Amino acid sequence: MYKERFAHITDNELLQRFYSDANNQWLGILLQRYTLLLLGTCMKYLKNEEEAKDCVQQIFLKAITELHKYKVEYFKSWIYMVAKNHCLMKLRDKHIFVPVDDNQQLPTDEDSLLNAADKDKTLTLLESSINELSGEQKTCVTLFYLQKKSYQHIADATGYTLMQVKSHIQNGKRNLKLLVEKKLKTN
Repeated sequence: MYKERFAHITDNELLQRFYSDANNQWLGILLQRYTLLLLGTCMKYLKNEEEAKDCVQQIFLKAITELHKYKVEYFKSWIYMVAKNHCLMKLRDKHIFVPVDDNQQLPTDEDSLLNAADKDKTLTLLESSINELSGEQKTCVTLFYLQKKSYQHIADATGYTLMQVKSHIQNGKRNLKLLVEKKLKTN
C-alpha cells in the first residue's frame, strides 16, 4: 500500500522533495524502488546472497549520507554506480587482505619475489605516467580511482559535465595503459 501511494511521484520529484525539506522519508521511498536493482547488482559482482544483502544495506546508508552532501540529478544511474563501486571495492579488499595463520609459510620462492618486483615496477611506472596525462584526465582519474569519488562528485568538484568526467576517465585510463606499456617495453 505504501508503494502504491507514491507510485505516481517520479524519482526526480522525490529527490526535489528531499532536497527541499531534508525528510529522509523521500529517500526511503526512492531506495525501496531500487532495492531489487541493488540486490541484483550486488549478486552479479559478489556471487553471494548474504553478502549482497549486507551490501545493499551499506549502500542505503551511503546513499543517505551522500545525498545530504551532494545534489544528484539522475538517481537510478547514480545509485547503480554507488552499488557497482561498493561491490568492486569489496572484491578488491578481498584480494588485498588474505588471512595468514601462524603455522602457514609465506611463499618465498623466486617466482613470488619476481612477481612482487614486477608489481612494484608497474606501480612506479603507473605513478610517473599519471603525471604525463592531460590536466583534466589526471584530475578525473586521480579522483575516481585513487580517491574513490563518484562521477557526480567529480563533476561537482571540477565543474565538468558528467559526460566530460566519463570521457576524461575513459581516455585517461586508455592513455595510462599505453604509457605504462610503452615504458615497460623500453625498460
